[in-house]
Amino acid sequence: MVIARYDRPRFMSLLEPRQEDDEHPDDEDHDDKNSKKNTNKDDDDDKDKKDEKPKSKWPLIILAVVVVLVIIAVVLFWFFTRNQESTDDAYTEGNAVAIAPKVSGYIIERSVDDNTFVHAGDLMLRIDPRDYINARDQARANLDLARAQLRSAEIDLEIARVRYPADRQQTEAQLQQARANQINAGREYVRQRTVDRRATTQSTIDQATTQFESTRANTEQIQAQLNVASLVRQNIDNTGSTLKQRQAQVEQAEASLAQAELNLSYTYIRAPQDGRVTRRNVDVGTYAQAGQQVFYLVSPQTWVVANFKETQLDRMHIGQHVTIDVDAYSKLRLHGHIDSIQQGSGARFTTFPSENATGNYVKIVRRVPVKIVIDDGMDPRVGLPLGLSVEPTVDLK
Repeated sequence: MVIARYDRPRFMSLLEPRQEDDEHPDDEDHDDKNSKKNTNKDDDDDKDKKDEKPKSKWPLIILAVVVVLVIIAVVLFWFFTRNQESTDDAYTEGNAVAIAPKVSGYIIERSVDDNTFVHAGDLMLRIDPRDYINARDQARANLDLARAQLRSAEIDLEIARVRYPADRQQTEAQLQQARANQINAGREYVRQRTVDRRATTQSTIDQATTQFESTRANTEQIQAQLNVASLVRQNIDNTGSTLKQRQAQVEQAEASLAQAELNLSYTYIRAPQDGRVTRRNVDVGTYAQAGQQVFYLVSPQTWVVANFKETQLDRMHIGQHVTIDVDAYSKLRLHGHIDSIQQGSGARFTTFPSENATGNYVKIVRRVPVKIVIDDGMDPRVGLPLGLSVEPTVDLK
């Protein structure tokens, strides 16, 4: 306590200058802040000066070059494709012949398999021929019988040409004899009727009467026979008609035999043309009905059907060169030409064509099928399956 009392004035005197220095502490802080602000402001000014330096022009140059290249590419594309028309609505087509037997029976032999290539005339299937062999033999027997009957009719006609005139002559002679007998009997009858009753008897008169009546009846009978025998030409014609009937029977039997032999040949199913077997649904032991489809035979001739829009047909005509890209074979490029242009859009030949005269009308761009024949570029050993998507490009020059 004593020390504090004696030392206080000195301590205070020592502290006075410091109190003067600390009289305005806020001012000093304010000055420090101002100096810092000035420093920061100078730094910002330096940054602004740096930002105000000219930027690089390379991005603008690159953008301009890209725009120019795009324009050039568009112009070049238009220049090189201005005489071309293409579509992706195109498919491969060809002849697919449906193979069906013409006679029924069990399949006993199969010489082809799926996708087998065959030549025209090659045996593909064979049907059990036993029933058709029996039918052929029966037709042959019927033909032999008809020919025998025809020969008999020919002989009958030859006989008739001789017999009927002879019968007429014979009947005429018999008629003359009968008339003579009738005259003689008539005379005897008259004599017996006119003679004195005492010179004859009733028995003799009755006998003369009976003889006269008998000869008269005999004459009438022979006269009737002569009327029949006089139809010589009609009788000969009748025999000739029988001959013609036998000839017709022979022709009918020959036709039956030919049909039987034809049916027997139908048991061998052969390829009508070169092609590849597709969609086979028959095997050995299968009962095949006549007219039942057993598989398809796809010919190697293939073409393209391209459905171009009607707005693409303005400069298109037959004979123009076509380049064909096949979706299934990216490295395959075919060349062909336009063979024909269908005279009608696809919508015209639908089952229910549109009726534009009724209701609201909305215009739709129609597509017209164009047939394109392939000239080269296709491997004949492989072929081109039907129904593949292709993209033809027509050169309109």
